[in-house]
Amino acid sequence: MTTEHLLRAPAEVKYAEELDYLESVDDGPKPFSWRLSPRMVRLFVLGSERSDGLDREIAQKWFGDRTFVERSIVTLASDRGLLLIGDPGTGKSWLAELLSAAICRASTLVVQGTAGTTEDHIKYSWNVSMVIAKGQSRASMIPSPIMTAMERGVIGRFEELTRATSDVQDALISILSEKYVSIPELEDDNIVFAQPGFSVIATANSRDRGVNDLSSALKRRFNFVRIPVVTNKRSEAEIVRFRTEELLRRHSIDLEVPPTLLDILLQSFSDLRAASASATSDDDRLESALSTAEQIGVLEDAILHSQFFGDRTLGARTLAGSLVGSLARRSPEDLAILNKFWHGVVEPRARGGEDGGPWHEFLEGGREAIATLS
Repeated sequence: MTTEHLLRAPAEVKYAEELDYLESVDDGPKPFSWRLSPRMVRLFVLGSERSDGLDREIAQKWFGDRTFVERSIVTLASDRGLLLIGDPGTGKSWLAELLSAAICRASTLVVQGTAGTTEDHIKYSWNVSMVIAKGQSRASMIPSPIMTAMERGVIGRFEELTRATSDVQDALISILSEKYVSIPELEDDNIVFAQPGFSVIATANSRDRGVNDLSSALKRRFNFVRIPVVTNKRSEAEIVRFRTEELLRRHSIDLEVPPTLLDILLQSFSDLRAASASATSDDDRLESALSTAEQIGVLEDAILHSQFFGDRTLGARTLAGSLVGSLARRSPEDLAILNKFWHGVVEPRARGGEDGGPWHEFLEGGREAIATLS
């Protein structure tokens, strides 16, 4: 499988060359059937340093405190599940994918938690036509991604765990504690046992608290790793730059993102977060979480607009239009908040800079976008 034939390649395919190299030089102890040692898993996720003594550079792929990565790896080396919890856009799913790719080269065994997720999605279902023709057997059974992970001794992932109902969460308890699934419909070969290396990485949105709270029993089966919102501007800039470079490569776009525009985007999100934190009611806060992921979305929108409908040069006016268009989800509440922000924050910044500078263009572009949507 090659990345050029996929819209979005999983991490084990995208970084196959790096993983092959790390596996070839890895002489550290490996838990269970892991492909890489814990040290090399950390190095794959966080990137290499000169002190690592490698003869090639390994790029950093997840940006955050190394202690979160180390605790996640240690958890997976035990027999406990890993629950990554945090606000939207903090990179929980990306970290889960990278860990799965490095540990077992299998990051696609994923269950998406929703109100419609059932026990079948984490256990098994049946091929109805085969059951009618030949009866129930292991051949006519359709294993879930979690059961497949158990049989193969690899990691299964459960996205948005708190969005699943309590019945589904309860079914997961027995899998995490007993490490097997019973198939009562069969007389023989009716138990699937987890092989060494099996584990579960789940993610949960901290803003979903109260949707379907985890039971105490399920919480005991997980180690919690809380992923905070990135507030360090330098780290956030690295994340946005990393993702933007991926976007440009994926679309084969030859377009430069001026550093001044990246600074404007980061500063605007920082100011909007400060305004949201000081707001006294939900009506005075944008519906957007103002996450790093949403910054990347704004920049992606502006780049594609410049490529297809502009002069293939990213400008502050286009960036402002993308920011307003992406964040104005409620009308008139969000538009009123953005209009206040543009007058109270962007306008003074534009006045403080040189006439016609990027902040001035950003001011005009935002005004036009707000007026169009109002």
